[in-house]
Amino acid sequence: MKRIINYFETRACAPAYSGWVLSGITICFFGAAINTMAGWLYVISGVSCALLVIAAILPSSSLKRLSIRRRPIEPVTAGDDLVVEFEITNQSKQDVSLLSVKDILPYTLNTLSVLSNQHAINIIGAKSNYSFSYRVNAERRGLYRWHTVEFRSGAPFGLFWSRREHNCPAYSIVYPQVLPLTTCPLIDEIGLDYSCRGNPQGNPLMQATEGLMRSLRPYHVGDPIRLVHWRTSARYGELRVREFETITGGQDIIIALDSGGKWDEENFEQAVIAAASLYFYAMHQQMNVQLWTKDTGLVKGERSVLETLAATTPLQDEVIAELPKLPIIWLSQNPVTLSSINNGSRWLLWQPKSPETQEIINREAPGIILSHDEQLQVQLQKRLGNGL
Repeated sequence: MKRIINYFETRACAPAYSGWVLSGITICFFGAAINTMAGWLYVISGVSCALLVIAAILPSSSLKRLSIRRRPIEPVTAGDDLVVEFEITNQSKQDVSLLSVKDILPYTLNTLSVLSNQHAINIIGAKSNYSFSYRVNAERRGLYRWHTVEFRSGAPFGLFWSRREHNCPAYSIVYPQVLPLTTCPLIDEIGLDYSCRGNPQGNPLMQATEGLMRSLRPYHVGDPIRLVHWRTSARYGELRVREFETITGGQDIIIALDSGGKWDEENFEQAVIAAASLYFYAMHQQMNVQLWTKDTGLVKGERSVLETLAATTPLQDEVIAELPKLPIIWLSQNPVTLSSINNGSRWLLWQPKSPETQEIINREAPGIILSHDEQLQVQLQKRLGNGL
């Protein structure tokens, strides 16, 4: 029965419960009029029949005079609400009443919207606009596209309802979460292991006074006295302090996500969050950082990185760019891939829910094996360990 009603609603109109009741009463009055030949029964049945005809014609005709425009949807972070805004224009010289608008959302968003994507409108005036908005929670990152808005009208009496679909494309981006890291040894200690090798004095970058100096600047309260360049200070008559290159030794930081490998769904979502968090932490530390995925290659810039991470999926077959032959921070679920990363690299390794017996065979590159029992933010701030 529901299929039949939907068929007639989308092509012409279908009676509501009240329409069925009035139709039954009209038939009864008309039958009584034939039997009794009473004029007043003919009048009642005629008026009722006229109401039914008008109520069946007007809903579909009123929908033809409506147009809808969707405003651009601002990007949000996973867990926040998407704000979807519409503007409906009544192009006719008559009011449109008893209107229902439903935005046909993608399945992932539709399961979370409950009934928020439906909006009832009592009346839209002639030659006027009507604006409204609704919110839908976006729990998962991704690029979302949908195209259909459904109008349903029962004007003017609600006896018959007609439904029509309008093409109104929508595009929204849900960025992955970015964890607020206060420290991250995975990035902070890049370059320390090589600079300390064979040097019993510790890190030469912290000890050196020549060759690594970038510039001189005026002394600020709290600067170490050992950084004062006395010869230049004497020349200018004020204290001048040396500034050194960053601890990375001028190397770019490349965060590489193994998007071509096999992943558990939960692990891959965590890896995307980790990649975004590491990128923004490195940006906050004023480092030259880039993101690499299998289908995009190297990407730089806050918006570009977030859009790339929002769109990325595992098991990507298309290879646009090879992995850079540079030290990287490698995010993967496959321990075998650790053997192929370059010296000076770091890694984050997720354990699959159904672990296979595989050995981490890169003993030179330090990294972190992530656990499901501990928060990701806490683990990203841990000290590093070596491959086993």
